[in-house]
Amino acid sequence: MGETIHDGGRLHGIGEVYCGETTDVTQMTRFGPLVVAFILALVAAGVVVFGVSLHGGAGTAPPSPPTLRAGSESRPSASADGPRVEDQARVTASKAPRRAGRVLPLEDAFRELDLIRPSRQKYAEDFTLALADGGSFRLSDHRGKMVLINFWATWCPPCREEMPALERLYRQHKDHGLVLVAVSLDADPKVVPPYLRASKLTFPVALDPKAEVANSYGVRALPSSFVVDRQGTMTALALGPRAWDNDASHSLVEGLSR
Repeated sequence: MGETIHDGGRLHGIGEVYCGETTDVTQMTRFGPLVVAFILALVAAGVVVFGVSLHGGAGTAPPSPPTLRAGSESRPSASADGPRVEDQARVTASKAPRRAGRVLPLEDAFRELDLIRPSRQKYAEDFTLALADGGSFRLSDHRGKMVLINFWATWCPPCREEMPALERLYRQHKDHGLVLVAVSLDADPKVVPPYLRASKLTFPVALDPKAEVANSYGVRALPSSFVVDRQGTMTALALGPRAWDNDASHSLVEGLSR
């Protein structure tokens, strides 16, 4: 039997003609198998759904949604992988202490403190000195932190004048990226520890009785302070005493410690 056409045309070699419109009987003949197949598909789908529902309900109950008490929030709990997000944020915030006063841009801090900027960038010369309370201080061991090197002596009145401010600056930032070392040029190192105890100074004090490190840094007057950034670059120089606990000083440390 030839293939069916719907435009009343005649297939070559076959004498039967299919008109564009067919009778009801013809339509039932043509679409009957499709209807039967559709009904069988529905029956099969129903059987599958019924079987799945029986399997899923055997011995198990669907999990109940979590309930929240009035006024409570859904919070992530701590896991073995680490602290909660809130805990991490709290730790991060603790690294940047909040303080009262102005927060100056770094360049403004340099200007207000009247710091001298070097004409060209260079690494601060490394040195190792004995500490007044034992041990030693090596500059390169503190790479990655801002270092403030203060050259001073117990017989220098302007040096003694700025020591309390240096102590306050140190206590504010010692746990947040500041390294402060005061290099004493006293010819007799034995006079340094009693002075530190009497003044209640807690920052590291190194001993340079022969002024070897001071000469390598070109120190010609006391006090002299050198600012070294986190990369070990000499960033600024202060000749004479400074108010090391004012807003400009705090902003300087905060800007160079980030």
